[in-house]
Amino acid sequence: MSLAPIDFWFDFSSPYSYIASSWIDALAASHGRTVRRHAILLGATFQAAELKSPVSYPLKREYSLHDFARSARFHGLPYTPPPVFPIPSQNAARVFWWLAATQGGSETGSGAARWAHEGLRAVFTRGLALHEPAVLKAFAAEQGLDADAAETVWNDPVWKARLKQANDEAVASGVFGAPFFRIDGEPFWGNDRRPQMERWLTEGPF
Repeated sequence: MSLAPIDFWFDFSSPYSYIASSWIDALAASHGRTVRRHAILLGATFQAAELKSPVSYPLKREYSLHDFARSARFHGLPYTPPPVFPIPSQNAARVFWWLAATQGGSETGSGAARWAHEGLRAVFTRGLALHEPAVLKAFAAEQGLDADAAETVWNDPVWKARLKQANDEAVASGVFGAPFFRIDGEPFWGNDRRPQMERWLTEGPF
């Protein structure tokens, strides 16, 4: 009997989602699982939870910016602070859901999963401003997509509604930040929950 995928909610503007994207597939595979990704907007979850981004608070901002880079170094990952942060990520997220619907879902190895992984890398290793239409179109072409089709998608009410649905479903299921994971119904929030997830997958509930 196949095991259920690990659900992974992320935002293209989340540094910790970028870091988590580097290890979650390997962690899942080592336990006979795949990863099912969900692109969301952190703003929607923050609003529902009456929260704000940590960089919105003067006392937290400098620490948070420092920790993004330090956490990437800890995991051996390259990290380039984006020149604009945070960025509006709805257009990249709409393309994700389009790919999920047209290219076999959002599990490990799918076109949507690759778009998610490479999009996060583009933002946090190359400083690409994926909120700018011209930059996102160029990135889409780089990823082998029809750039004009991608632009049509992110302006299409159908995919705007699909992203809103994803945000609503995330909030309804208790997601309030990113990265957020669920393993057989058990929720884990944050890139730093990897050790707990490893133990849960290895030994079961604790």
